[in-house]
Amino acid sequence: MSSINRWAWVEVDLAALRANVSVLAKQANPSQLWATVKANGYGHGAVEVAREALTAGASGLCVALADEAHELREAKITAPILIVSEQPDVAFEQMLRDEVTATVYNKATINSYAAVAKRLGVVGKVHLKVDTGMHRVGAPVDAAIARAEQIDALGSLQLEGVYTHFAAADLPSHDETDKQQKRFDNFIAELDRKGLRPKFVHTSNSAALLRSLNSKTDIVRVGIAIYGIAPSNETQSVAKSLRPAMSLHARVSHVQRLAAGEGISYGLRSKLVKSANIATLPLGYADGVPRRLWSVGGEVLIGGKRCPIVGVVTMDQLMVDCGDLEVKIGDQAVLLGTQESETISANEIATRLETIGYEIVCGISARVPRVYVENKA
Repeated sequence: MSSINRWAWVEVDLAALRANVSVLAKQANPSQLWATVKANGYGHGAVEVAREALTAGASGLCVALADEAHELREAKITAPILIVSEQPDVAFEQMLRDEVTATVYNKATINSYAAVAKRLGVVGKVHLKVDTGMHRVGAPVDAAIARAEQIDALGSLQLEGVYTHFAAADLPSHDETDKQQKRFDNFIAELDRKGLRPKFVHTSNSAALLRSLNSKTDIVRVGIAIYGIAPSNETQSVAKSLRPAMSLHARVSHVQRLAAGEGISYGLRSKLVKSANIATLPLGYADGVPRRLWSVGGEVLIGGKRCPIVGVVTMDQLMVDCGDLEVKIGDQAVLLGTQESETISANEIATRLETIGYEIVCGISARVPRVYVENKA
């Protein structure tokens, strides 16, 4: 790790990424797999993930922002890119020059995007997003046909796709996914009657693919699963073939022996029940380790053992109760990943914090160096 200027880093296993995409692409077949690399590839590195995913069988990419799409184009990635929400008008010209696919759902946005495309003398590809029940963004079902007809009447736009997003596919016991699918099917049937069905009709996300709910989709938009993380605790059983790609590491920067009764960290909220070796790690909440992780049973692997985080996580450092375990400066610790026979997963940390694995990996900040490895386990 001589190239790293601090004793904290993320490792991203490129072999695991490729293996996950390959497994998921086969499961999606004959649907195309489009890899979602928004939020800097869920913290793994958007450009690197995009390249590996396309090598392993992805047909396209999904991002959230025009700037994220532009970063991929700047990296000479030429695959199709779908921006999955409407963008501000100031981004339209760059999107069209980058030849990315816009998502649209509002009448005014459609007209504005068409006007910019006409001025540039190009035809902009768009996908119409339909809100079938999640109620985040999208054209309401009862207005979606009108939006499709609007796009079809504009010579500077091409309706390449229509899609929706499932709100509860990661909750197998929830009945909303079936209801959303039926609403979307009715919309598609009306498109067919009007001769407006586009090239791509798509619905499925990671959870829908893992649960084999993708029978009526031309594209599967896969995000969290390509990173080897189950979308929810309820889908762990159908994600067993996936390998986590990210691990978070640090080296012990300080060791001290403290007596029973001593308090640790800000507020001295955590007091030792018995004397222990306390290791300091140079990672904190500015790096994406939640400040309250100590209070919900957060642990770190040192010497292949689970050691509890003790005391409030500070901005740049955290402390670990190693008990009587012999530990020295420079010893490696794992906050996320595997060391010897023990593993701490993103979903384990998320469960402790009452959140989801997505937030754990996306939350690791940019100041933690990413190191790309080929761990062909």
